[in-house]
Amino acid sequence: MLVLFVALAVFVAWSWLSYPVVGHWLYDLSTALEARLYKLHKIEVPIAEMTVSTWQGGPYEAASAILMLHGYSAEKNLWLRFAKHFVRQYRVIIPDIAGHGETGFKAGGGYDIALQAKRMIQLLDVCGVEKVHVIGNSMGGYIAAWLAATYPERIASVALIDPAGVTAPQASDMERHLARGHNPFLINSREEFRQFYAMTMASPPWVPGLVLDAIAQRYERQRDELEEIFRDFRASPPMEPKLTDIKCPALLLWGRKDRLIDVSSVPIWSKGIANLRVEVWDGVGHMPMVEQPGNTARLYREFLGNQR
Repeated sequence: MLVLFVALAVFVAWSWLSYPVVGHWLYDLSTALEARLYKLHKIEVPIAEMTVSTWQGGPYEAASAILMLHGYSAEKNLWLRFAKHFVRQYRVIIPDIAGHGETGFKAGGGYDIALQAKRMIQLLDVCGVEKVHVIGNSMGGYIAAWLAATYPERIASVALIDPAGVTAPQASDMERHLARGHNPFLINSREEFRQFYAMTMASPPWVPGLVLDAIAQRYERQRDELEEIFRDFRASPPMEPKLTDIKCPALLLWGRKDRLIDVSSVPIWSKGIANLRVEVWDGVGHMPMVEQPGNTARLYREFLGNQR
């Protein structure tokens, strides 16, 4: 009886420990396969203070390049199903922004928006790209807008998907959490992650439960790192005074069901940027390029076509 009990205990312990490992393996394998299918290649790019991990694809000699910037706590893999629509015609560069994904985190490394934007210019320099179309989501949208306002000679157009950077007239669910002293991004358990994940999209794509639990584990492990990044990111100067400096063609896409950054931000961006096309989609949350990659790609392709 004792032997049976010990064997059962060992099996339970092994299952518990190996469960997230299998989830990590499945996630990494699936993203690698998708990237290969879409003809995107992992390229490590050295810049002044670090090496930036990127997915890159498309013809190197293409007349136009697109830089795709993910949001806070996310990573470059979120753009894969969106990016596949552009690799035949454009050179595509998708970085893990400093502190995220495989680019990695360094304590005290500085993660404010101005410095992150400067790193993207360094990335473009090393990649030999003089001028780029930039598209960003959430924090990545904040960086994209900062690039367009601060480095206009390097930005051909800017597309903003539910961007951070301005103060929304109406508080989002996330802002209400923050007002109570709780940051939904700082995860302590799988259950907390499931609640946070439900806030990010109105209709998320299907993901196996063990993969979600593996991602939850990554959030738990990076909790202190994410807290520092969030602190620097939130302390960055607001975009409102700089919006009039954005002169290039601009696109703003927002999901009406965004629970992280309220859709009431749209008029602030619209008032500040003169050459701005605005789209607000019903039934969509914070990441349209993940929830509806095909529709988002069609909209962006049309926008880029008008620039040509």
